[in-house]
Amino acid sequence: MAKPGLDGHDRGAKVVARALRDAGMEVVYTGLHQTPEQIVETVIQEDADGVGLSVLSGAHMTLFARLMELLAERGADDVVVFGGGIIPEADFAPLEAMGVAKVFTPGATTEEIVSWVRANVAASPAE
Repeated sequence: MAKPGLDGHDRGAKVVARALRDAGMEVVYTGLHQTPEQIVETVIQEDADGVGLSVLSGAHMTLFARLMELLAERGADDVVVFGGGIIPEADFAPLEAMGVAKVFTPGATTEEIVSWVRANVAASPAE
């Protein structure tokens, strides 16, 4: 789980990270104010199968695009990218076109997110 950009509201990201962890998944939370470069470096170092971005700042198109570009440059374009936050429905299709697998909006339950991650992100050998 990652919190890119200048947005300092990370409660949702922490709730999702904890729900995934409580469901038995290994979760690394990068903390606040991460750049796409920092997030991709963490993905590579941790050999992550997926990365979830929490974006409430309105900069989701730029942040997701840069993340996808960097993952491709590093040969990690098999990492499942998903996200959530304040993202207008009109942006779902462009995000999907750039490779974002799923967007969760406010009101999505932790059960829904855990279920989706289980079904769409490869299980680690520890699971």
